[in-house]
This record gives sequence, structure tokens and C-alpha cells, in this order.
Amino acid sequence: MTTQTTPTGAPTAARRPASPPAKKRSTAVGRAPWILVGPFLLLFLLTFVLPIIVAIGQSFTTVTRAGLFGEQGVTTGFAWFENYRIALEDGNFVASIWRMLLFGVVQVPVMIVAATVLALLLESASARWPGFFRATYFMPYGIPGVIATILWSFLYVPGLSPIIDLTETLFGFTPDFLGAGTVLWSIANIVTWTYAGYNMLIIVAQLKAIPPEMYEAARVDGAGPWRTAWSIQLPLIRPALVLTTVFSIIGTLQLFAEPQLLMTVSPAIDSQYTPNLSAYTTAFAYNDYNVAAAQSVLIALVAFALSFLFLRLTNRSSR
Repeated sequence: MTTQTTPTGAPTAARRPASPPAKKRSTAVGRAPWILVGPFLLLFLLTFVLPIIVAIGQSFTTVTRAGLFGEQGVTTGFAWFENYRIALEDGNFVASIWRMLLFGVVQVPVMIVAATVLALLLESASARWPGFFRATYFMPYGIPGVIATILWSFLYVPGLSPIIDLTETLFGFTPDFLGAGTVLWSIANIVTWTYAGYNMLIIVAQLKAIPPEMYEAARVDGAGPWRTAWSIQLPLIRPALVLTTVFSIIGTLQLFAEPQLLMTVSPAIDSQYTPNLSAYTTAFAYNDYNVAAAQSVLIALVAFALSFLFLRLTNRSSR
């Protein structure tokens, strides 16, 4: 309550503007976060959750076409686990999963170790121009996977590759980067070259979160660079290492663009070389979308199982 003076000099009481009721304010405050995240949630449901639900539904569905081209009618029924049985009886699809497991056992540790070493070197006290080299190592990730595979294919094809020509001149033998026993590791080289810098930046971000006082305490105790890296940096960047490893495990089973492009120059790669490529071939070459959906669900389950197993092992070892 405030007072105002009238022209005659008599004080009068002036009322403050009435504030909105507390109930309306609380309702508006509670509604504001949903308004802000609403567009994201809608987009997330339409582009992520809905396709998953549709794929699972398709994997339990069978489509029967009457007539040569289905001109006499198409019927849809519940197939139970028939599509999954067909997918698991496909030897090429099962072999592609085992092939990617072998790929991941070798490629993922190599890439994580390379990314960790790069991050530790760039964040060491003696590193020069760390910003420049971080950008340089991250640059391959900015190149689309299709373009990167095309660029590397020129280094794998005999007659075009300067690496093969140089090896023939210096050592007298011709390496076969696209043979049945080597093409998987040629793909692993492309993937490592592309994603090592990306994983390095995640680890660098974790390194920057380490308090400077810990480095000062290590220097006071007489710890050198190697001892600091082993006793302080590596234990404290463990969450980043776990995160990058899980991402790499999932990405291994999603390998698609690299083998599909190298298929044109390597006879060792067939249309079902990786699980994703097998599902793609089943859907768009054989027009069997229901079995392809079952294959996609199986790929997701394998990725989830491997990620869950890795997280359980890492959590148990940390205890």
C-alpha cells in the first residue's frame, strides 16, 4: 500500500496492481518446460520411436500375395516368430554377424587406444599447437563416409594405388588390400581413420575436466608424465573410454556404406557381407520387408546385448 497526495494536499491510498493468483502462476511454470521440449519430443517420437515400433510390428507379420504379381489380392497375418526363424536359418546373415564380431574385437580396441594416446599427447604440458592438431585429427570425421571410402579405394586398387606401387618397388611384392583375407581389415582401417579423431575429442573433453590441483599434487610428489598419465589421467577419463567403446560397439554392427562401396572393386565382398547390408539386400533386392525387419531387430538385440555385457563388465571391474 502506498500513499498519494491529492490536489488539495490530502493523502489518499493507492492500490498496487493485483498479482495473478498463485495457482495460475504454478500452472504456467509447470507448463513451460513441456512447451519448450514439445517440438523435440514430437520429432523424437516420429523419427525414432515410431520406426522402431513399426519395424517390430513388421517382423511379426507375414504378407501373402495371391497371383503372380499379387493381382488377386494381398493378405496380411500374424507370423509369430516365423520371420526370425527364416532370418536365423540364413547362413550368410549369421556369418555376417560373426564377421562383425571379429571386426569389433580387433578394430574397436585399436581405435580406442589410438584415440586415447592422441588425446594424452595433445593434452600433455609439452604439446605444441594442440588446437591445430586436434582439428587435424578430427578432420577425417567431417568427411562423409561415402567420400572417405571412395578416397581409400583409390589406395587399395592395384594400378591406382601409390602405396602398392611403392611396396612393389621397395620390397618386391604386391599387397592385396581387397582380397578375401584382407578386405575386412581394409574396412577397419577406413573406420579407424574416420572415427579415431571423433573419439579423441570426447576423451580430450574429459581430460579438461580434471582439476588442475591434481596435476599440481602429482608434480609435488615427483610424478613424471608417464606416472601422471597412468595414475591420474587414465582412471579419471574412464567414463569417456566406456562411452566411446559403447558407441564403437554399436557402430560396428551398423557398418554399411564402406562394404557397399568397396563391393564394386572387391569380389570378396558380397551383398550380405555385414548385417546391415544383409538386411538392406533382403528388403530391396528380395522384396521381403518382413524378414528384413526381423533381421534389423536381431541386429539391435545383438548390439544391446554386447553393450550391456560390456557395461556390466566395466562396472564390476570398477568395484
